[in-house]
Amino acid sequence: MPRLQGKVALITGAGTGIGQATAQLFAREGARVVIAELNATSGEQTAHLIAQAGGQAIAVTTDVTEPDSIQRAIDTAVRHFGGLHVLHNNAGGSTSRDSNVTDVPLDEFWRVIKLDLFGTVLGCRFGIPAIAASGGGSVINMSSTVALMGIAGRDCYTAAKGAVAAITRSMAVEFAPEVRVNAIAPSVTLTDRAKQLVAGNAALDKMASSHLVGLIDPSDIANMALFLASGESSKVTGHIYPVDSGVTVS
Repeated sequence: MPRLQGKVALITGAGTGIGQATAQLFAREGARVVIAELNATSGEQTAHLIAQAGGQAIAVTTDVTEPDSIQRAIDTAVRHFGGLHVLHNNAGGSTSRDSNVTDVPLDEFWRVIKLDLFGTVLGCRFGIPAIAASGGGSVINMSSTVALMGIAGRDCYTAAKGAVAAITRSMAVEFAPEVRVNAIAPSVTLTDRAKQLVAGNAALDKMASSHLVGLIDPSDIANMALFLASGESSKVTGHIYPVDSGVTVS
């Protein structure tokens, strides 16, 4: 039987990259998927790809930094598919403007905090009650290896993703046993955006060259998300899972 048969999953930022790969994998494993994406065109494209493959998905234009917007996406999931069992807070990212704490533009700091941390908080704020009301399930946040190790020149992203790791642990304690809360901590993953960042950042380029078992593809992150969404991880909560090709131990 498909590993997510009968489940409803909402994935933020699922128009491209890791989110799109995860949405397609979840759909192949039987989930009905809500694509919560800021870019309406890319969100609809992901939903169309899933439908072409025989899955069920809808796209909802969503700004995860706006409470009313993420609440509307979650309400749409419940109304359209009858519940919510999996929330993947995937939307986020940094830019080449990130830098060290003494030099980074302050507006970039607040942009990253608002998107990566506040967006995750809002998803959980509205998503966890919906999951609990649906009989329980899984929240999957996105941290990063920069939250687990020192790396120069990304102090905004490090601050946000470190906070995501910390609040993931707190929420796991607060909302057990109905809702499990875990996070994935990817290293450099070969999305289009990451390729551009690596090309312009010496520290990230060095990190990319230190992968022990090869560079990471969005499908590698999607596979970890599938495990955390499925019943196979029914006794797993409060953990941060590096998918990093050994970067954090090398």
